[in-house]
Amino acid sequence: MTSVSSLIRVLLPKVQVLKEDEAREEIQRNHSSCRAKDVTMPAKLPVNFFSTRSPVIDLFRGQLDYADHLRQDSEIVLYFFYAPWCGQSIAAREEIERVASRLSDQVLFVAVNCWWNQGKCRKQKHFFYFPVIHLYHRSFGPIEYKGPMSAVYIEKFVRRVMTPLLYISSRSKLLDFLSNYEPGVLGYFEFNASPQPPGYLTFFTSALHSLKKDYLGTIRFGVITDKHVAEEISLVRSGSVYLHRHVNTSLIYPNDIMNYTAENICKWALENREMLIRWLRPHGGKSLLLNNELKKGPALLIFIPYNPLAEIHPLLDEITKVALEYHNCNKSQAAEPDLQHLGDTDSPAFDSSVPDAHMKLSETFSITKYPCCNTVVLPQWHSISRTHNVCELCINQTLGVKPNKVHVPHCNFLEIEAALDSFYLQEHTFFQVISNTIECSNFLSFYSPFSYYTACCRTVNRHFLSFISSEKTIFQTPKVAFSSHGKKGNTQHSIPHIEDRNCFIPDLHITGTNITGLSCRTNKTLNLYLLDSNLFWIYAERLGASRSTHLKEFAAIVDLKEEVHYVLDQNRSLVGSTLENFIKNFSILYSPLKRHLVDDPSVHFHEQRVITEVTTNTFHDTVFLSEKNVLLLYYAQWCGFCASLNHIFIQLARLLPPDNFTVARIDTTRNDLPWEFMTDRLPTILFFPHQRKEQSVKFPEDFSVNLPNLLKFILHHSSLSSSEPCTKECLHKETVLQQGHISHLEREIQKLRSEISALHQAHDQLEAQLSEARREEHRLQQQKHALEKQHKTLQLHSEQLQATYDQKNQELLEMAEKLQELADASENLLKENTLLRILVASREGRLQSKDEIKESLQSEQTLSEDNDVSVSTATATLEVKRIDNIDTIETEHSSGNRTE
Repeated sequence: MTSVSSLIRVLLPKVQVLKEDEAREEIQRNHSSCRAKDVTMPAKLPVNFFSTRSPVIDLFRGQLDYADHLRQDSEIVLYFFYAPWCGQSIAAREEIERVASRLSDQVLFVAVNCWWNQGKCRKQKHFFYFPVIHLYHRSFGPIEYKGPMSAVYIEKFVRRVMTPLLYISSRSKLLDFLSNYEPGVLGYFEFNASPQPPGYLTFFTSALHSLKKDYLGTIRFGVITDKHVAEEISLVRSGSVYLHRHVNTSLIYPNDIMNYTAENICKWALENREMLIRWLRPHGGKSLLLNNELKKGPALLIFIPYNPLAEIHPLLDEITKVALEYHNCNKSQAAEPDLQHLGDTDSPAFDSSVPDAHMKLSETFSITKYPCCNTVVLPQWHSISRTHNVCELCINQTLGVKPNKVHVPHCNFLEIEAALDSFYLQEHTFFQVISNTIECSNFLSFYSPFSYYTACCRTVNRHFLSFISSEKTIFQTPKVAFSSHGKKGNTQHSIPHIEDRNCFIPDLHITGTNITGLSCRTNKTLNLYLLDSNLFWIYAERLGASRSTHLKEFAAIVDLKEEVHYVLDQNRSLVGSTLENFIKNFSILYSPLKRHLVDDPSVHFHEQRVITEVTTNTFHDTVFLSEKNVLLLYYAQWCGFCASLNHIFIQLARLLPPDNFTVARIDTTRNDLPWEFMTDRLPTILFFPHQRKEQSVKFPEDFSVNLPNLLKFILHHSSLSSSEPCTKECLHKETVLQQGHISHLEREIQKLRSEISALHQAHDQLEAQLSEARREEHRLQQQKHALEKQHKTLQLHSEQLQATYDQKNQELLEMAEKLQELADASENLLKENTLLRILVASREGRLQSKDEIKESLQSEQTLSEDNDVSVSTATATLEVKRIDNIDTIETEHSSGNRTE
């Protein structure tokens, strides 16, 4: 009893511990099961996104299968995939309803909620943005619309999908079609033979493919149904396709090279189209659209209010005419809105009825049609002078005694170099103090008796004086002095520069305006772009457009490489002549356009301020045109150390005399500065002396910025006595200084010539390396051919081995089949042998039993009576026959089995 109680006392604590562990585990399981339950609130059921009275069918539960069912009964269907929470989807809803209210009788509008997780649209479609618009033209689609979410643009695109082809039935319609600035593709089909001529459906589908690949719809497709109208553009065979281009030669689809398919026609048109002017439509998100276009070169961005549904666009037509003239390098009549579109002949550069004076002019100059010219700027004749001598150096060639025009290849470096060497040796003869005329001189070449150089020089202001602002170039003046071999005489003409040759001799009647073909005659070719100011005016404001203007028309040239941009004066109307002058002023050698800099409009000027606040607009007047010494501080709002210098500059401005000094500052974050005065470190302090403003001095960075150091720095570099008259000693010092400048320039010229000789040597070395590389390339080509021959031999051997392998493999398969047949036959023979043995054994047993029966019968025969002898004999005979019959049946049965 005591042992049991003691055992209970020992086991009871252990049982309690086990129960506590089990309870703890049960609690943990319950807790974990509670945490694993889904405690999130289920999504609410979607509701109608569009009004029930809207012409748009709203499938707010994402019934994509039902949308496809609806599409089968309609010719044109627009799908609007949206997300109910998306702000852009909500903003586009009203635009879609506006379009649907106008086109609901022709187009089926279906809106699908593609965000609800239980809908089929969410499960089958995976969009990265909302809203998404897809259009279907019967079974063709989807055609995704990626343009602005504006009703007019959406409606324009839908109408293009509805009627992708324009039917051209007369010469007037053909002219209207070809006069448009957008590329045009025309197909000629005869509808007399059948309702759908061969190739028409393919051409129709190619127009839809074009809309699918180019959502801007820049290529227009048309169909000509009249044979006589088709002959105007050289289309004589039904099914021919014609790509119209304004400047370059128009093309006909090459049926003999490319298959006549919708994809090939669309690809051919997109690859060969002519983009003289392009629309830019940024979508508002992060994009490299503008960056990629501006990296191609200088760009002219034109902002105009544009309505895609308008019948006429006068301003756009005027801009298009300017673009056509600008790109019309061959001076053809293709840019004229006339039936001269339809011809392929270009107007000649000179009319056949040119007067004799023009012939005399060509005999006098004996210059090629496009002389090779280069602009040379000579140094100043005096340090205080603000003028330069600018010369046009041209290479001319003649043959024989009588000058005749000969064909000269494009300018090369060696010809220009030789001309420059000859020019610099005689540059002293071209110095002029001040002259309003163009003085020209001829001097012979050192290398050829039939070539000479012509230099026409004129004095120009260093700041590109007002003569450039006129439409004529600096060399277009009736006052021209001309001499032969250094002797000056008088004539009425001079040699044109490459950018001015077409408008240089006004007597020659060259068709077109001064801007005609300018894109091919200048190194600053512009890419022309259009933007809708109703949608993208914020870009115009960032480029410098006024925010308070009511007429949203603006033009700006952006040169990303040079980091500059120019703005057309908004006080002038945006017309063709204004754009032409803007483009010409940008393209000429010395551009009079003033770089546009962003100014801080929040600065208010107070006359009694100690420190002058400088902006972009006041920088030049305050710093350069001021008669005072200027100390300028560069700062920024975010620069804390800059703010700590304010009290020092206030004390400095109070100490310095205001009649001779100006203390100023400029905020670099709100104002743009000329590149020569930009800085990458803040704060930066510059000092501009009174008479040497171009020789600004920077405060040393290793000095601490305090009042004594600033005063020492200013007094060391300032010139308070600059207003005093210069003495003879001052003039002597100035002369010595000028002689030093001249010797320095001579040394620089010698350095440049040595560099030129070094470049020649490097050129020779490079030629040698190139020849060696060519030889190495030739050797590698030979090795390549040898390796190709070896590869072909190995490939032939491999094919032979493969054929042998296949033959042997086939033989092995046949042998295997035969062996299998032999095995099966041997197995059958073994089975038959076994059956025969069994039959033989059974036969032997039956024969023994037969003998025993015969013996018994014979014994019975001897014992029986004579009467019974006959009966027994008959019975025995019957028994023997029965046994023989049984044996015969068994033998036949066994033989039948063997046969099977």
